[in-house]
Amino acid sequence: MNAFEKVWCRTFQIVMKVASPLLPWREPELLEFSDGTRGLGAFVAKKGYKKVLVVTGPNVYKKGLADELIKGLEENNVPYALFNRVVNNPTIDNIEEAFALYKAEGCNAIIALGGGSPMDLAKVVGARAAKPNKPVKKMKGLLKIMKRIPDLYAIPTTAGSGSETTIAAVVSDSVTHEKYPINDLSLIPRYAILDPRLTAALPAQTTATTGMDALTHAVEAYIGRSNTKKTKERAEQAVKLIFDNLLTAYEHGDDLTARANMQKASYYAGVAFTRAYVGYVHALAHALGGFYGTPHGLANSVLLPVVLEYYGESAHKPLARLAEITGVCSANDDTAAKAAKFIAKIKEMNDIMQIPKNIDGIKPEDVPEMAKRAAAEGNPLYPVPRLLGADELEKIYGLIM
Repeated sequence: MNAFEKVWCRTFQIVMKVASPLLPWREPELLEFSDGTRGLGAFVAKKGYKKVLVVTGPNVYKKGLADELIKGLEENNVPYALFNRVVNNPTIDNIEEAFALYKAEGCNAIIALGGGSPMDLAKVVGARAAKPNKPVKKMKGLLKIMKRIPDLYAIPTTAGSGSETTIAAVVSDSVTHEKYPINDLSLIPRYAILDPRLTAALPAQTTATTGMDALTHAVEAYIGRSNTKKTKERAEQAVKLIFDNLLTAYEHGDDLTARANMQKASYYAGVAFTRAYVGYVHALAHALGGFYGTPHGLANSVLLPVVLEYYGESAHKPLARLAEITGVCSANDDTAAKAAKFIAKIKEMNDIMQIPKNIDGIKPEDVPEMAKRAAAEGNPLYPVPRLLGADELEKIYGLIM
């Protein structure tokens, strides 16, 4: 990246940081029910919606994780339509299929149950409802909706994506193999429901990669240049909770205390990166997902320590602070040593949870285009500690092949 490009990126980021407090930021209203998702039925019934679209994925539905939610809706005579065909990394076609059902059934509210994919799809369905004449491709980027979407209830079944708190929805184009975010404040869910019982049956490997996904959100937000006092606090809380609870949740899936703490961590990380943004880990991971369907949590898990090391000295100070907060360093270590120990701890956690160091199947001929797309996503939007161009992002891909 040349000097002019760097000046342009930093100027854009400064303007965004100055303007950000003027925007209508909000957090979802957290709902808690003694009987879990079943209790949502009575709450929703009081809203008087014409019909609610329930959005989930086939695996979540087959495992019965939607059963209590649906019982609650039926017990309270809430009309609903079910879309349980969300694919991993939802495509434009998948979104349009769900939106067609939303319109055909006369829905005016949405409940999303699942991981990041159902929530991303539900957000964009809401955006299509708010802007029916605007195709999904035209929503790519920042603040392209700017209109209230139908009430969205977000119920995570993983502790990773943080989508229940965020302005972001990630879309895949099956034709161009492009994967890109849509960022708009209107996409923040109106309500979030955290129930650790929904995550108790997660496979260990899914627990691992979704947990590292949450860690990536918190760390990328924390080391960036657009933090506020609140985003720093939330990121620190998230990182500490993940370091203290992820391995327990991985090794003892039925430990509901660890599961609840991981859900809180994911939520806090989501609050942090919604305002402070992410970085090149996400940009690189999105391109991998677009080309090969690589699960987002896996891509982030592999890339996080590699990118943090690549940033070098520019990220040492905030990483050193995280090392202190999590207790992975000694008081006598200098800043560089503390940062190195924090990164080493991430690698150690990955090793324990059998997360690979490489992504299989990356084709060398695809790397230039993936790096170009990652650079286009990251620059100038992401306020990273060190700006990187497509040539350097190519080198990072080379480190995980």
